[in-house]
Amino acid sequence: MHAGYPGLFVVMALGNIGFPVGTEIVVPFAGALAGSGSLPSAGVVPGWIVVGLVATVAEVVGGVVLYTVGYYGGVPFVKRYGKYVRFREHELGRVHAFYERQGTKTVFLCRFIPFIRGVAALPAGISRMQKRFFITYTAVGSAIFCFGLAYLGYTAGKNIDTIVATLHESSLLAVGIVLLLIVGGIIWWRIAKRRTGSGTAA
Repeated sequence: MHAGYPGLFVVMALGNIGFPVGTEIVVPFAGALAGSGSLPSAGVVPGWIVVGLVATVAEVVGGVVLYTVGYYGGVPFVKRYGKYVRFREHELGRVHAFYERQGTKTVFLCRFIPFIRGVAALPAGISRMQKRFFITYTAVGSAIFCFGLAYLGYTAGKNIDTIVATLHESSLLAVGIVLLLIVGGIIWWRIAKRRTGSGTAA
């Protein structure tokens, strides 16, 4: 990630405005870069925490932008642009009613669902969910998501040499097993062929 933390911020913000950037892949990758030293830490603060913080703030910012678009754009926006963010007009009434009943839970849970997490703010805005609840649940859900994946990526980055060595050993083992199976298959085939030939001769 050559653009560093500013690049991470932009990508994560775009991912929460509806752009298909794969935030669930970007965060652990950034964490791995922090673990390997490619992304710097902030003094005594480990790099994965910086990654988690930047990603969380970016998600909230992107979510607020899309929420605002839905809040003020409403039905006209969905009619004209909904297809670009995978949201159709006929879904509007159902989504509005659902958000009225389960809005806060939905906003929180959507932070953990790939693809949906990037557009969940739009129906929240269209249904005019209270902004303080939207921001709170989005921030909490995003923090759990981003800090968790950042830490997993960071751990992988810190132990990349061990992981690569383990994968190499596993690959060699797999190749060895395959070769044994092939040799065993050839031997079994030859024995079976000899037995068939002997039976025919008899």
